[in-house]
Amino acid sequence: MKVAGFIIEILQIALVIGLAPIFAGWVKMLKCWSQGRSSPSILQPYRNLLKLFSKDIILAENASWIFRFTPYLVFGTGVLVSAIIPLLSTDLPLALTADVIVLVSLFAIARFFTALAGMDIGTAFGGMGSSREMMIASISEPAMLMAIFTVSLSCGSTSLSRIVEVIYSPASVIKPSLAFAFIAFVLITLAETGRVPVDNPATHLELTMVHEAMILEYSGRHLALIEWAGMMKLFLFISLGVALFAPVGIAVSTNPAGIPLAFVYLSLKLGFSGIVIVLIETGLAKMRLFRLTEFLGAAFLMATLGMLSFFMLE
Repeated sequence: MKVAGFIIEILQIALVIGLAPIFAGWVKMLKCWSQGRSSPSILQPYRNLLKLFSKDIILAENASWIFRFTPYLVFGTGVLVSAIIPLLSTDLPLALTADVIVLVSLFAIARFFTALAGMDIGTAFGGMGSSREMMIASISEPAMLMAIFTVSLSCGSTSLSRIVEVIYSPASVIKPSLAFAFIAFVLITLAETGRVPVDNPATHLELTMVHEAMILEYSGRHLALIEWAGMMKLFLFISLGVALFAPVGIAVSTNPAGIPLAFVYLSLKLGFSGIVIVLIETGLAKMRLFRLTEFLGAAFLMATLGMLSFFMLE
């Protein structure tokens, strides 16, 4: 049983690493179609990564170990998170020791080092992007903790696997607290992954850059790892959302017969989530920087209402 669990965990890591660029290409393709433009191939992110891996690395003279180490840490964090989230099965070896607090902490560590790397070189754009990223994080991370804690209270556990099992059980019903937490999580996902209306991943305009400003000095395989980690982060946030709020199809044991069906359900949910992301990005414009606090404040408010509704109504 333990061997099967480790095999499924390794399979999950391979799926996240391999399918994250395809999911990013799917979202890009849908967005181009919705805007009446010719879309690149769904495999174009792979070509972009191969192109970056084939290029040399150019480092500034004053770059410290933080600047060199950050791409590997960010990518490694994504790999570790992919082993924690129950994508295909809830019976995972690492899921027994990792909970929602560890999950949020891993994302926070990656953001912290990315912000340090942005300031390490001393360029104006890097410092600007780092300060903006920390401003967003100061509201989005508490809102994310509040939303996930609301789900944890409703399920009686902070273990991701246990939460999925409780929500997936036949006795589970739709609760107001979970509805508020879901709305908050959608808003947080847009902020954490740098999507419209919080950030525009396709722009390099100096006045609007947030995440792109921090990685502007990277090149070669360092930039490839950061771009790959960004695709993995989008994939993982969507996978976390569907695991917490729509865990249909996830295997509750290490029975090999349930894994292919779980993969089919995961693919369908990811495809539908990509459509939802495109509809949101097409229908909204990027917000001004100083209005992001209102957007993130709304996410925190929804998460707080979810927790209050749990104590008052449930």
